[in-house]
Amino acid sequence: MQTLTIRTPDDWHLHFRDNEMLAETVPATARCFQRAIVMPNLVPPVVNASMAVAYKQRIEAARPTGSSFEPLMTLFLTNTTSVQDIADAKAAGVTACKLYPAGATTNSDAAVKGIEALYPVFEAMEAHGLLLLIHGEVTESHIDIFDREKVFIDTHLSPIVAAFPNLKVVFEHITTADAAAFVVDASANVGATITPQHLLLNRNDLLVGGVRPHNYCLPVLKRNTHQKALQNVVASGNTKFFLGTDSAPHAKHKKENACGCAGCYSAWSAIEFYAEVFEQLGALDKLEGFASNYGADFYGLPRNNTTMTLVKEAWTVPEQVTLADGTDMVPFYAGQTLQWKLQDTFQTRSAD
Repeated sequence: MQTLTIRTPDDWHLHFRDNEMLAETVPATARCFQRAIVMPNLVPPVVNASMAVAYKQRIEAARPTGSSFEPLMTLFLTNTTSVQDIADAKAAGVTACKLYPAGATTNSDAAVKGIEALYPVFEAMEAHGLLLLIHGEVTESHIDIFDREKVFIDTHLSPIVAAFPNLKVVFEHITTADAAAFVVDASANVGATITPQHLLLNRNDLLVGGVRPHNYCLPVLKRNTHQKALQNVVASGNTKFFLGTDSAPHAKHKKENACGCAGCYSAWSAIEFYAEVFEQLGALDKLEGFASNYGADFYGLPRNNTTMTLVKEAWTVPEQVTLADGTDMVPFYAGQTLQWKLQDTFQTRSAD
């Protein structure tokens, strides 16, 4: 039986949601991740330090008994975010701020219109050492949905990076060869997260044979040439790219209707998905860096001092999970077989 032991990983981009969802989503992540960057697009969104602290307390209350899982909190940027909000966030221990162009994804209607208006806020973030996390898509209706990431790079991201060279920027859930190339060529202060769905799937998996709503996410899946570009950068071991699942739970009945809720709930199988991809790429030796080291290094945080072990054992992802209130959710890759399974985690790591 083949095993793989790596440093305990972190998830640098995910959605817990709130209230009744937390009893499902927090344990799912805490089973194998030591830390996670928590997205702030609740209803209402987390727009100030006091809301971030309160949300963190709700997450911590949902941790399994004895868990040392640490949520890392973010602020939701709006056109009313002030320089004082940034100072207060830093004082409260907030890690980063999230930029959503208005209407870009779930619960983002309150987000930013006119990104240049936030430049004074970016300047304050640069001064206080808060990271800028970006959902990098334009939202103008006349721009094709498959082109929106590339247009965002040219229109907004390049000017932000040029104007604030000391601001650490994470280009989140990248989906295109254009985004991968931009990050590779940018300064050391620009990094990117990559999701399991964008490594495992392309737009054929969303559209061929009928629309598959549980594979629908934003940014939307792209053509296979872009998928291959993402696979190539993670297989290369480039330290600018790191794990961020963008795990995003939605009730089954909300995914399977005209709502078109965007998001793949990958938390329960997240590390196994990445192991699947890295093995397919012949790059299992690069998994630990991507999952456990590069993100912590980019955020300026210590690497975890525990390990986790995966075993080569076929198993099937459940068809659905059920919340305490009876709501059903369909996890990513439901009913499909994976070749790696989490066996053990949070064991003391020997000295490097």
